This record gives sequence, C-alpha cells and structure tokens, in this order.
Amino acid sequence: MQAALEPFRLAHAQQQAFTVAEFLSPIPPPNNPARLYEFHRASNFQTVEQDIRNALRYGGYRLNQKESVAWPGILVSYWKAIHSLLRAEEARNQGTLGARDLVEVYDAWKELTNHFLRHTSNGALPPWTLVCMYRTANYLRIFAAQADAQLAKSKESVTFDSGLQDDIATPAPRSEKLEETARIFNRIFALCLNDRNPDMSQSRKWGTYYMANLQFKTYFKLKNVSLSKNIVRSINAQSDLPSFEAFPAAHRVTYNYYVGVLAFLQEDYNKAEEHLTEAWNLCLPESLGNQERILTYLIPTRLITAQTIPTPLLLSSYPRLQKIFGPLVTCIKRGDLHGFDTALAAAEDALVRRRIYLTLERGRDLTLRNLLRKVFLAAGYEELKEGQTERDRIRKSRIPLSWFAAALRMSSGAGGEGLNLEDEEIECLIANQIYKGMMKGYISREHSMVVLNKKGAFPGTGV
Repeated sequence: MQAALEPFRLAHAQQQAFTVAEFLSPIPPPNNPARLYEFHRASNFQTVEQDIRNALRYGGYRLNQKESVAWPGILVSYWKAIHSLLRAEEARNQGTLGARDLVEVYDAWKELTNHFLRHTSNGALPPWTLVCMYRTANYLRIFAAQADAQLAKSKESVTFDSGLQDDIATPAPRSEKLEETARIFNRIFALCLNDRNPDMSQSRKWGTYYMANLQFKTYFKLKNVSLSKNIVRSINAQSDLPSFEAFPAAHRVTYNYYVGVLAFLQEDYNKAEEHLTEAWNLCLPESLGNQERILTYLIPTRLITAQTIPTPLLLSSYPRLQKIFGPLVTCIKRGDLHGFDTALAAAEDALVRRRIYLTLERGRDLTLRNLLRKVFLAAGYEELKEGQTERDRIRKSRIPLSWFAAALRMSSGAGGEGLNLEDEEIECLIANQIYKGMMKGYISREHSMVVLNKKGAFPGTGV
C-alpha cells in the first residue's frame, strides 16, 4: 500500500491540490491506465484500514494531528469506491451490469464525498484541499445520474406486463440519487459561501462558483430549474465574496452560461444576452462543445434583442447548430414564410427539448419584415424632378397595399400556389409590424396604400 500511495504522498507534501484531486479520481491517468487496478490490488477488505493507517504512519508523511485522523478515512473510502467501480466495470464487460452495481458505486462515492465535507467543515483538512472536495462532488453527480438511469430501466422491466394498465396513473421515475446529491451539494455550497475566514488566501469561498455550477447542472438535470434562482439570490446577497473576475475563467464561463439560460427562460432577454455574451467571450477557442451550448441560447436571444441572425460562417463550425438553425436562418433572410414554418416544424422536437421553440417562433416576425422589405425595394425609386441628380434619388414610400398582399399570399402558401389571406388579415400583419417598430409608416385604408417613412422605413436594415 505504501508504494500505491507514493504519488499521493509526494503531491500532499508539496500541497499540490490538483495532483491530489487527480489521485483521488475514478478515472486513471492516460499515462497509467492500470493505476486503479494497482491501487485496488494493494490491499483487501479485511486489511485496507490497517494498511492505509500504517502507510500514513510510517511512510514519511507530514500530517498534523487533525489530518492524521481525516486522511485515513478518506483514503479507505476511496479504496472502497474503486472496489465498487471495478466490480461494476467487470459486470458491464460481462453484460450483467444491473442497478445494484451502479447504486453501490454511487453509495461508495457518496461516503467519500461526505468524508471530505465532514473534515472540511471541522477544519481537519487544510484549505488547499478544497479542490479535492469539489472535484469529488462532481463525480458524485455523474454516478448519481448513472444509478438513476439504471434504476429507471430496472423498474420498467419489472412493472411491464402484457395487460392493459392506466398509463396516466403510472408515476414517472424519480431521480432519487440525483435528488440526494443535490442536498449534499447544498451543504457544500453553504460551507463555501458562508466561510468567515478573513484570510482570503485560506478561504473556502473560492469554491462558491464551482459548487453553484454543480447545483445548476443537477437542478437542470432534475428539470427543477426554479431552484436555481435561489443560488443566484444567495450569491448576490453576499457582500464579502472576492471579485467575480478573481475566480477561475472556467468557473465564470459556466456560471454566466447558466445565469444567462435562467434569464432566457424567464424571457429577460437583455440580461440573457449580457451573461451569454460574457460566457462566449471568456470561452476558450478549442472548447467547441461549450461554445455550441452557449450559442444554442445566444442565437435566439440576439434574434429578439437585436433582430440579427448568425452568419453561415459561424454556423459552419457547429454541425448540430447548422442542422437546427441553418434552414430557419435561410428562410428568415429570404422572407420565406412557408419555408420558415416548415423548418420550424421539422426541428420542433430538438427546439422544444432545448426550450427555445417559443423564442424562435418569434423569428417569423423577422421573416415577415424581410418579405415586406423586399416589396419596398422592388417598388423602386421616385422619378427625379427637374434639377435633381442621382444623389437626390429616393425610394418610393407610397406602395399599394395589393403589392404587399400578393407577396404575403405567395410566400405563405405551399409550392408557390399562394394562400387565401383576407385583406383584413394582411392589414393586421402590416399594422403589427409597424406597432413592433419593425416598419415605420402607416396604412392609408382610404387609398389602399402603405405610406412608409422616407428616412428609415425598415430600422436596422439600412433602408
């Protein structure tokens, strides 16, 4: 066991928090894929506690009295967690993996997480081990989700029968392990947020945003987004947190992303744009997955706040976004109402799953604006008066309502056959565009004309 713990001893002696956290990871390092097996084979269930205590006592460790109590329990819990993890991996390889295997992994890792929480709370562990605690917590979330997924499968296979049953009365599977994990995260978050150590270099407050992000991920997975608002309120109420810019960029990117998504779901699009843009600017260029997640909400947000659509060059770097947004963007640019409706219906499942369907549906207003703008451009220019030059030429601002009606009927129908829209409906659509500020002008019903502003008929488009 002493040899198996040697990497831990060296990292602990130099207070290398991230190296210690990597040692206590359930994933072996790339340069030593057999490390978990080697660590597990260094002892057995009967002697593991004694083996680890002897290794720490006689292995040249520099542990104070409190640490000498904390670390044996942590390392024993880690060994037992690896034991459960390797058993589950073996069962998976043999095709016999069951819910019990993954629940055992979760329970063992929960014990390890609780050891960190308890010894951090009572001050037995030095402040630099904070990284180890929140890294361990992150894996607990993953194991909880895996256990719940396997439990749900097991319940489905047990309750299924060939008879008729009341589907409405069948309860949805609960995510019991993830819910339990959320409660543990609440305790860790409170431990970090409410730390009163005046020495910021030793403060647990540096784990605040990491734990907030883990809570966001957990609540979103549980489809209990409303609880996320409590996290934001708790952080905003703290006056003694270090400056947000002082926290690691990775923590800030994730936090801005989730706060932006929360604002998006509450239809506070200006706030959503602020936070999502900040997350985008901080995101590393090589983090394409994170960029894609941010753009999933930033694109529809910008559609509302600035009436802008992403460029083909931007979408080309993200195939999944190209598949979802590409057809919609093309139809918006063309002013193709029928095409927009068709593309929206085709992507409905993906858009609903991401909770952006209703927002993108409002892109129809932009499509309509572009269609009406095309009619305005096609109307051409006023004839030059005597003494005027080409520089004095202005576009026609009085356009027959029938021209807009023809364009709307053709664009709204399938296959270019047109759609039978009543004149009142067409007037209503144009009036809504004027009311929303997407057109400037008014409808003259007496002359069946749309009278547009000569200086900026379509704001933001240059005409």
